Amino acid sequence: MASYKEPSFQERAALAQQARERALKKLAAKPAPDPAELAKLAAARLAREQAQAEKSAARKAELAAAKAEKQAKAQAAAEAATTPVLTEAERKAARDERYAARKMRKK
Repeated sequence: MASYKEPSFQERAALAQQARERALKKLAAKPAPDPAELAKLAAARLAREQAQAEKSAARKAELAAAKAEKQAKAQAAAEAATTPVLTEAERKAARDERYAARKMRKK
C-alpha cells in the first residue's frame, strides 16, 4: 500500500488554475439573458418596490394618526383634570352650604 503524498505548492496552484479555467469556460458557455425576460423581471421588481412603498406610507400614516389621537386624548384628559380655581366668595359660599347642611342634619 502506497503512503499518502502531500501535494506541493506548485501542484496546488496548478489545480487552482485549472478550476478557475473550468469555471470561466462554464460561465462563457452560459447563454446571454433575454432582453424581454430582463424587462419582465425589472417590471416585477418595480411593482414590488411600489407596493412596499405604498404599504410603508400607509403604515406611517396610521402611526401618525394614532400618535395624534393619543396626543388629543392626553390633552383632553389634562384639560379635564385641571380643577377650576374658585374665587374667595365661591369658596366661602361652598363652606357656608356645608355648614348649613351639617346643622340641618343634627336637628
